[in-house]
Amino acid sequence: MLQSEEILWAPALKKTKQRRLVLEVLRQAQAPLTALDIAGRLERQGTPVWLSTVYRVLDSFVEHAMLQKTTVVESGMAVFEINDRIHRHYAVCIRCHKIIPLENCPLESFQPELGEADFQVLGHRLQMYGFCSGCLDGCCAEK
Repeated sequence: MLQSEEILWAPALKKTKQRRLVLEVLRQAQAPLTALDIAGRLERQGTPVWLSTVYRVLDSFVEHAMLQKTTVVESGMAVFEINDRIHRHYAVCIRCHKIIPLENCPLESFQPELGEADFQVLGHRLQMYGFCSGCLDGCCAEK
């Protein structure tokens, strides 16, 4: 994982306390987080922060390509992760909304058949949906 100071700060962004705190929470995360997750983690660390502040920080980080924003189709919630330029995909539990990183890209060797279309594929996003092992066993508490 990248250290929070190793991430390139956009020249237009000041390194405020709130921005540093939000970035540190994301740096320590094992999977993408929602704004509510970030605010909750900061609260548990003893640093209460307005949810609107978290959203503003996240929006500015996305605007300056410091974070990647993905909308989880099943829930419609936006999740955020550090933009370390590493290609990732996730499985999402439809019961507890746990986000599980996939080890490899199932589309790595996929070549779409576009027929006569003049189109160059530059990237893709993939989210798989199902139940995590905890929910299958009945151990996960629904959020």
